[in-house]
Amino acid sequence: QVQLVESGGGLVQAGGSLRLSCATSGLIFAINTMGWYRQAPGKQRELVASIGSGGSTNYADSVKGRFTISRDNTKNTVYLQMNSLKPEDTAVYYCNANRRGILRGDYWGEGTLVTVSS
Repeated sequence: QVQLVESGGGLVQAGGSLRLSCATSGLIFAINTMGWYRQAPGKQRELVASIGSGGSTNYADSVKGRFTISRDNTKNTVYLQMNSLKPEDTAVYYCNANRRGILRGDYWGEGTLVTVSS
């Protein structure tokens, strides 16, 4: 029922940009906190950025000033604009939808690979 599908990953040179998209279905998108996480081989999955149902945002220190998370409630889609990419940004990026309260839930996409070359 609930589906999150990431897209936009790929290979980019250091200093370049990518825009990730996460299209969702099967949930009431507007009430969910949306997040982007990433995981590199041998490392723990970490939160990159999140955006609340009211539009408030939060970023990992490592990406502040470079990444921007946004959401379009008319398209049920969340985006991650990544600028000034660094090799250490290389990871699989996952989309997450989370809601608390009566309609609580937690859902993940399959991920999209971002590779930043030196």
